[in-house]
Amino acid sequence: MSTNKVLIITYYWPPAGGPGVQRWLKFVKYLPDFGVAPIVYIPENPSYPLLDEKLLSDVSDKTIILRNKIFEPYALASFLSKNKTKKLGAGIITQKKKQSFIEKAMLWIRGNIFIPDARVFWVKPSVKYLKKYIQENNIETIITTGPPHSLHLIGLELKKQIKVNWIADFRDPWTTIGYHKELKLSKWARAKHKALEKEVLTTCDTILVTSPTTKLEFEMLTSQPIEVITNGYDVEKIERKPLDENFTLAHIGSFLSERNPKILWGSLSELIHENEAFANHFKLKLIGAVSREVLQSISEYNLDNFVQNLGYVSHEEALIHQRSSQVLLLIEIDSEDTKCIIPGKLFEYMVSERPILAIGPKNSDFENIIKQTNTGVFYQYNEKNELKSQILSYFSQYLDNNLKVNAVGLQKYSRKNLTKQLAMTISKFNIKKQN
Repeated sequence: MSTNKVLIITYYWPPAGGPGVQRWLKFVKYLPDFGVAPIVYIPENPSYPLLDEKLLSDVSDKTIILRNKIFEPYALASFLSKNKTKKLGAGIITQKKKQSFIEKAMLWIRGNIFIPDARVFWVKPSVKYLKKYIQENNIETIITTGPPHSLHLIGLELKKQIKVNWIADFRDPWTTIGYHKELKLSKWARAKHKALEKEVLTTCDTILVTSPTTKLEFEMLTSQPIEVITNGYDVEKIERKPLDENFTLAHIGSFLSERNPKILWGSLSELIHENEAFANHFKLKLIGAVSREVLQSISEYNLDNFVQNLGYVSHEEALIHQRSSQVLLLIEIDSEDTKCIIPGKLFEYMVSERPILAIGPKNSDFENIIKQTNTGVFYQYNEKNELKSQILSYFSQYLDNNLKVNAVGLQKYSRKNLTKQLAMTISKFNIKKQN
């Protein structure tokens, strides 16, 4: 099998933690199995909001890693407020309540000065460095992945300057992502974002997206080929622990302010008061960063005594909790803009052998996946009675020691199968060249 060299331009890479690193870490892991040799280009001095050193063990020592310095405005601004800067860097910018003057100013700068984002200063030095590397090493295909979407501008400039195949991977949408509305964009800045988005979408050779809804959205802007390659799950060697003795509902990952499911807190509060057995067995596990507003709502519904707030843990430890919790919570913001969002943790949830209790907007892409794979249930934000009944049903199954799922069709979402799909996309360029 002949080997194709592919240059992958990404910001997030171990020891970065959080969901942004997983997609390309796993693609790089499996690409060599399909005749593709990945070369990964990353910042030398990044400002990662979350760290997970254990992910370094997932990087093959055969992977070629290129590093180049990046100027990080967030690092420069940290003297103002390390905590606020870290939140902005992590994308946690949806906390509308009680914003300080500094927070408002930083949001305005983030949206109107750093276009498309604060990593835009990495574009010029990266183009200069990579142009030389690509030509000297006969690389025919490059892949940029965003967010941060400024990395697509690296691909855009390289495409203009040299002969290279360019795949643009969108882990999230660009101008329609929910938090864009919170960036206090001027009319000029909004137009600039849209113009850059369209230029990227019409100049690259192939577009990768993670959801069908994003594909439909982009098809309105470009005639370039678009492929849906979702995120997925890997075969992890994780210690198998017994199921929690309590009836645990676990939320794993960032719990942002706008993902505040008051219908869930209300349902749980009512069940605690109405059902003594439920009150004696129930626990709410929160694993990951949780916003102040979410914790405040939990307290307002008198649930504090039932909460285990474990904070951020390593990816490995998160997987252990997924497999030992009784029920897994998946919450998405109730908005048209989030119908296209398929949380990366969904796929790891699906192979945990635990039922998923999901809440989100109607006709969400992840609703369809949950139903197709028979891995859980989905409710809208106006279906409180149905949600409450489902929790009680799960609790009854728990008491009978019969709480389980019978998942179907999961194999298509394995990281290896998804990487095979990616490798086939890359190979299309070689087929065109041969013809």
